[in-house]
Amino acid sequence: MTQSATPDIAAGRLRPDEIAANFEDIKPPLDRKKALIESSRCYFCHDAPCVEACPTSIDIPNFIRMINTGNTLGAAEKILEANILGGMCARVCPTEILCEDKCVRNTSEDKPVNIGMLQRFAVDHLMENGRYPFTRQAPTGKRVAVVGGGPAGLSCAHRLAMLGHDVTIFDARDKLGGLNEYGIAAYKTVNNFAQAEVDFVLSIGGISVKTGQALGRDITLDQLRRDFDAVFLGLGLSGVNALGLEGEEQLSGVMDAVGYIADLRQASDKGKLKVGRKVVVIGGGNTAIDIAVQTKKLGAEDVTLVYRRAPENMSATWHEQEFAQINGVKIKHWARPVRLIGHNGAVKEVEFERTALDDRGRLVGTGDTFAIPCDHVFKAIGQKFVKDPVNGKARESLDLADGKIAVNEEMKTSLANVWAGGDCVASGTDLTVQGVEDGKVAAHAIDRTLRGAK
Repeated sequence: MTQSATPDIAAGRLRPDEIAANFEDIKPPLDRKKALIESSRCYFCHDAPCVEACPTSIDIPNFIRMINTGNTLGAAEKILEANILGGMCARVCPTEILCEDKCVRNTSEDKPVNIGMLQRFAVDHLMENGRYPFTRQAPTGKRVAVVGGGPAGLSCAHRLAMLGHDVTIFDARDKLGGLNEYGIAAYKTVNNFAQAEVDFVLSIGGISVKTGQALGRDITLDQLRRDFDAVFLGLGLSGVNALGLEGEEQLSGVMDAVGYIADLRQASDKGKLKVGRKVVVIGGGNTAIDIAVQTKKLGAEDVTLVYRRAPENMSATWHEQEFAQINGVKIKHWARPVRLIGHNGAVKEVEFERTALDDRGRLVGTGDTFAIPCDHVFKAIGQKFVKDPVNGKARESLDLADGKIAVNEEMKTSLANVWAGGDCVASGTDLTVQGVEDGKVAAHAIDRTLRGAK
């Protein structure tokens, strides 16, 4: 059957009540009874492997013991001391490959303690009760600029404020939160939790916010280095990798997944978002999974995710891959896009070439091709650091490594009094929890420097 030349991309494919149901919280929170039962499963290990697996080194056995003994607020404080964004991380961390993977109960005969859900139970309880467990130290008179209000920037700003420094956060967007606000699937963080957590972080005081301020456009690194005692860069990855195929920029229906997810997250009425009847997603990471599942939940009838290698090579975890398939997404492996086929200016099909590994383990095309009809194509093949805002017209340039900002173990860059962390640094692992840790480490290093410590 030949597809119509006009792409079938439309809004309102589902009723409002269907969309509301589709975007409900995918992990309903534990109630107190379930939290007590789950916490009782923990062995409270000494030198617990789950703690070693947590980038922020949360004392997991200790906070679970506190929940089990009825001290939920104490458990939350223990979590937030290590990870100020513990509420969001409880929702989005790939616990199946971090703490829960290392749980001693994670065996073929048993299952790991649900650490993520217990963490959410504790932190949500504290926030819902209006408790704020942190106070600022005596003012130091030092001023720090934080560029980027995502996980790394928020973590750094909060710890610096707690240590008595005055912080100004500059962010290019209208809201703080970074990927927590603009880049995570809507069903993972409901009820505007990202902004509630931002408000929680800022409530310590000593942090001022300037939104709509982009580095390289409204402010420069030279200016910040002149006006502040220290600078932290939590810039994230603002560039999107291209397919490099003819028609990519010209054909309608070919879109960047990151931008569409941002629009979805900010939409007051998700039913007004236009989505294709037949959707193709190209990529193998969390963004690819998120866009594939969300277009399905918006009413796309046929969603196919195509990845060039094997399932185990996808950066999306096995849990995410399974979740996508349960939600009706078809995943095809061992294929790469080679041609976008359009008609009357709109994408009509994507032609793929089957791939394989040669005798040296390199990915190669086999010459065997197939086409998938589509109305909508989403590119989700990774993001990249854009260096122009930091190095474009600067007097001194930052050293880069692997296309990102080079830092040492204290997140110090090559420039005096400039630190960086999160996805924009060469050592980054592109996880929210790692960004939080980077910001925390940088804040303590900045504090030592500003106090003149050796």
